[in-house]
Amino acid sequence: MRTRPSEHEYLYGLHPCLEALRAGRRACLELLLDEQAAADRFAPLLRAAQQAGVRARHTNKQELFNCCGSKQHQGVVLYASAFPYTELDDSLFEQPRLLLLDNIEDPRNAGAILRSADLFGFNTVLMPLRGSTDIYPSVVKTSAGACEHLSIVRAANSTRYVKRAREVGYRIIALDMQGDTDLAAIPVSDPRPLLLVIGGEDKRIGQYILNEADVTARIPQHGHINSLNASVAAGIALYHFSIMT
Repeated sequence: MRTRPSEHEYLYGLHPCLEALRAGRRACLELLLDEQAAADRFAPLLRAAQQAGVRARHTNKQELFNCCGSKQHQGVVLYASAFPYTELDDSLFEQPRLLLLDNIEDPRNAGAILRSADLFGFNTVLMPLRGSTDIYPSVVKTSAGACEHLSIVRAANSTRYVKRAREVGYRIIALDMQGDTDLAAIPVSDPRPLLLVIGGEDKRIGQYILNEADVTARIPQHGHINSLNASVAAGIALYHFSIMT
């Protein structure tokens, strides 16, 4: 697994820090807790830190903010190694379902999609080196720590991922507001492995991928605004395909 050039960072928030400790994929060095919070509030965190051999220290809110730069820390900051990406190799394309995030640049959208991916069984996520956010602490926070349990690859461009998936027989479904098929009409019983591609709100899925897709799927809309939020649309599509046999 590779990491970003910065070797360590401060995760923040109750669930992100707890899931990082539970997952055991990062080198966690120190857990910082709000000294004014009720003792029982942090009991699961302290148990997880003890099991992981991580020192816990109580401190004030100002130090917590200084470490993570966010007021959304919920009294918890974890000093840990940077997110451990999964290497790109052929074994990834043996999974029954893959998720590709193409042009998802907003960290909040990315985090929300990763939370849904974990919930609905898309355990391997492909992200392009360009046109996607890094897995920053803000992404971990928005995902509620779900990304700590996912295999996330950020090692190539989206075209390369799609070409490889096509070579080994994946069914490729691209979610696009101008798609030609209603999502609900796409069967989930197809025996082929699935590559689901989600695009951004400001930039669509790349044209090569749209051309290569077996189906471009749309979610019918009846409201007054022109599109769904990318993470909401992704959640609907992930749920639809979560019942694949």
